[in-house]
Amino acid sequence: MNRLHLQQLVREALNEDIGYGDWTSEVLIPASHISQARLIAKEEGVVAGLEVAREVFAQWDPQLTFNPVVRDGAPVAPGEVLVQLEGSTRSILTAERVALNLLQRMSGIATVTQRVVRSLAGLPCRVLDTRKTTPGLRMLEKWAVQIGGGTNHRFGLSHGVMIKDNHIVAAGGLREAVECVRQRVGHMVQVEVEADTLEQVREAVELDIDALLLDNMDLSTLREAVQLAQGKAWTEASGGITPENARAVAETGVDAISLGWLTHSAPALDISLDLINKEGSS
Repeated sequence: MNRLHLQQLVREALNEDIGYGDWTSEVLIPASHISQARLIAKEEGVVAGLEVAREVFAQWDPQLTFNPVVRDGAPVAPGEVLVQLEGSTRSILTAERVALNLLQRMSGIATVTQRVVRSLAGLPCRVLDTRKTTPGLRMLEKWAVQIGGGTNHRFGLSHGVMIKDNHIVAAGGLREAVECVRQRVGHMVQVEVEADTLEQVREAVELDIDALLLDNMDLSTLREAVQLAQGKAWTEASGGITPENARAVAETGVDAISLGWLTHSAPALDISLDLINKEGSS
């Protein structure tokens, strides 16, 4: 995690939501009013993003106390307290929605990631994310994948070469594309090539590549592709992979499966913030 990037992201999120002020809280609640509050899980899942929520509250009001009861990556049950807060009631309520939006989003991603990872128990296959992330939230969403037990694919276009079908067309062929890339990039840069057919796999493994993206192949084709690539290229299966078929895909022998929906379609985990009074009742 890039701490400076996190601070900037949170600042922009707070600016977006607060605008010229929280009219409701500022009108209804005296500036001197102090409250305790709790962040509570409303459904079963994996919590992720507690440090992000802490940053939200701290940026808006450094005087707020933020005490996590659990850690990122912990399984949580409905009704379980995640964080205890205390301080200005105005500040707690003003920062509440931004903190919850990010915490719920990250926890939802961590939850579905862990489900897929557990479904592959006993298999030497990694669960990867993709670049199909919410604009501006990529760092947080990929961080949530890690918390859920997954592995990050390249963070952006400058973190590796991936030659896909349109690149091959534009370059005039796969061999031409690979040779051009190898002439231009350094030895530390890995090159991955997308293959949709066994013919493309055969061509790719005879070139100077590091990895193969096996895209939208059925299980029998995947098994054959893995055999062709064995000892020549690392293999990644992608396309049409769901929690229901993830294990069957992994059992073909691929080194990893990548799932765009981990970040683009994961449902948010339901988490609420409840104020409590001096007697401790909600």
